Amino acid sequence: MHLGRRVLGLDAASRAGVTGSLHGDESAAPGLGTAELRGLRNIRRFGATGTLLMAIGALGAGAQPVLQNPVQGLRLLGLPSRIPGAALTLTMCGTVMVVLAWLLLGRLAIGTVRDGVRHRLGRRQLDRTLLLWIVPLAVAPPMFSKDVYSYLAQSEIAARGLDPYAIGPAQALGVDHVLTRTVPNIWRETPAPYGPSFLWMGEGITWLTGENIIAGILLHRVLALAGVALIVWALPRLARRCGVAPVTALWLGAANPLLLFHLVAGIHNEALMIGLMLAGMELALRAIESTGPIRGRTLWLLVGGAALVALSATIKIPSLLALGFVGMALARRWGGTWRDVLRAALALAGVVVVVLVGVSLASGLGFGWLGTLGTASAVRSWMSIPTLLGVATGAVGVLLGLGDHTTAVLSLTRPIAAVVAAVVTLRMLLATLFGRVHAVGALGLSLGAVVLLFPVVQPWYLLWAVIPLAAWATAPAFRVPAVAFSSIVSVILMPNGGEYPPFVIVQAAIATVFTVGLLIVATRSTLPWRVDPPGRDGAAGESTTDPDVPGVTTTGSGRRGAHDRGLR
Repeated sequence: MHLGRRVLGLDAASRAGVTGSLHGDESAAPGLGTAELRGLRNIRRFGATGTLLMAIGALGAGAQPVLQNPVQGLRLLGLPSRIPGAALTLTMCGTVMVVLAWLLLGRLAIGTVRDGVRHRLGRRQLDRTLLLWIVPLAVAPPMFSKDVYSYLAQSEIAARGLDPYAIGPAQALGVDHVLTRTVPNIWRETPAPYGPSFLWMGEGITWLTGENIIAGILLHRVLALAGVALIVWALPRLARRCGVAPVTALWLGAANPLLLFHLVAGIHNEALMIGLMLAGMELALRAIESTGPIRGRTLWLLVGGAALVALSATIKIPSLLALGFVGMALARRWGGTWRDVLRAALALAGVVVVVLVGVSLASGLGFGWLGTLGTASAVRSWMSIPTLLGVATGAVGVLLGLGDHTTAVLSLTRPIAAVVAAVVTLRMLLATLFGRVHAVGALGLSLGAVVLLFPVVQPWYLLWAVIPLAAWATAPAFRVPAVAFSSIVSVILMPNGGEYPPFVIVQAAIATVFTVGLLIVATRSTLPWRVDPPGRDGAAGESTTDPDVPGVTTTGSGRRGAHDRGLR
């Protein structure tokens, strides 16, 4: 055991290097002052205005269906589609406004120190803000991606009794079918890359809606909103286990523009995957970190939590990684020996087998989904480190007249990246077993390595890591890059899920910069664009404590045990 710690750098001397620079306990705090409450109300309205502008602009600039567009030909609602440049500008302005509002909200979520005490907004205040921002996007047309049309087509294939893991929409439904027409060309010939539980739910939606695209989109969005609700439920509870302020975790994880834009507006099934994964982890850790033997109710919590994580893997397989960290936390509770690791692995493997086999057989879809997990690798994503290296090396070869060897280089960089991700994951598993890192933080770090080293990375994949890490990592070394990257990626993607002519994008960008600049000037006295020094009126005022945020310190002792202690 001690040899393994030294080999993997997990001895006491390296603990600070592993997590000390990322994690620190945070205190819950009293509520905001009167001036800060006024700022919160204005921030809330500013962000809500942004989401409303996005929803209106999406009528013309969103990922509209080719057929059955309900606003086409309408005098008022169809106006944005007749002026696409203005619709794009409207959507881009709204996008920037939401990102700016989120950044301003972060000041109140992280809190300000006043009279030696940190004050931050309360849970109910954040929940109301998040709900207000979500509502316009929940009723807007799809934005930033056309994947929901692939969901509808693949669900129709399954509903017809065909195998969505063997044939694509064009072969199964025909290229002129109403559902195939809106599927992006790159995915028309490819089989479904999603797990059987998601397509099983899609079959139910198809049974209810038939070929009605709009009704199908709305029901898929209900599934996405259910996933977001699970995230909002589980994230603050996991944050408390890690000694992190729940409101701060919710701000960075659940109110993140990437989640609003891609899981709510974009209707990606990552919402369900992440929601089930986090909810399952919370239930399992509630049993593992409880006092007394694991039996009766706590045993059912453990089994139920493991089952939810396994169920999330039948939507997208990467979430299954969470069970590894649950298993290591369980083995640590039992004593932390290799025998305990084996016992935990066998117990959780039994749950996984039951869930995966049960869902695969009950859905009638079988196990073909295990052979299509690499379908998305057909896309060459600039956000993937191994893919970026391979494509860049191939481009250099072309410039030097050596030929295009991109494919050959990718065949080297991608396997190497997979090995590196496996090593990082193994190290985090052992760090959890040895009590160096809490299971939630170790999961986030591992998923971060998996995402960045994955052959293809879509913007919303970043949420796999950002959301769990929001419940554990508190240091600027994580939060600053996470906030910066979330903000930048949120504003550079086109709302129609495709491409606009460059001159249209340039015109819309110039108009957006000009408009948002005017808005900042117009709101300079009502929104906290500037940080007031301590003691100024902006930080003063009567304290109004939120009932959900008591003025006590959360140290993470008790339920969290010895995790992450001794790292500073």
